[in-house]
Amino acid sequence: MNTTIFAHRGASKIAPENTMPAFKLAKSVGAEGLETDVQLTKDNVPVLIHDETLNRTTNGNGYIKNHTYEQLQRLDAGAWFAEKFQGTSILSLDQFLTWSKKFPLLLNIELKTNIIEYEHIESIVLEHIQRHSLQSRTIISSFNPSTIKRFSKLTSEVETALLLSQRIRDPLSYVKNSGAKALHAKYSLLTRRLVEDCRKENMPLRIYTVNRPPRIMRCYKLGCDAIFTDVPHSAIEYQQLFDHRYGNR
Repeated sequence: MNTTIFAHRGASKIAPENTMPAFKLAKSVGAEGLETDVQLTKDNVPVLIHDETLNRTTNGNGYIKNHTYEQLQRLDAGAWFAEKFQGTSILSLDQFLTWSKKFPLLLNIELKTNIIEYEHIESIVLEHIQRHSLQSRTIISSFNPSTIKRFSKLTSEVETALLLSQRIRDPLSYVKNSGAKALHAKYSLLTRRLVEDCRKENMPLRIYTVNRPPRIMRCYKLGCDAIFTDVPHSAIEYQQLFDHRYGNR
């Protein structure tokens, strides 16, 4: 079984994160999945941006929740990364799903509720997924167990995953108690035992954010279900090398 490669915020090392250029590049190099982040605007439009504020990745400033979608459309989300991406706009979730459903891509949508708990974000995002009939190839993830619990109560058609960044005594129980079906763990938490424990429980284990070649190869060797990487082109090259070296076909 090959480890699935998700492009983290798209091919975010070579294009501005969470933008159409980053997603198109990720698809073109052969990534099997796309990972993205969702925040809510003032008028409850889900948009793709990692931070709660506009400052780092656009020419705007302030909280996303204090701006309407129309206001966000006037901003530039590409020039900060490189001049050639000037004029790139913030994507709505609807735009992203409309484009991605044309291709056999897996989708991981992270609900960014660990700092701001956007009211009704779970039902709003689910409505978009259902509208595009993408339930079977979408994963909803969050660092916030309450978000996962709320989403899991809404539907059983969409897989849910709990994100974990710190070592805890019993991570699998923590995941189960949230209602999540999968664990998305920071690379520093990866051990052979965690892989084995997840396998015994039939719980998918996906590791973030894996960019360095030795770490990529370790994930492959341990048999992680998936990795999230900013460099999908590199991860695919090393997967081919791994397959050739270990005969994992």
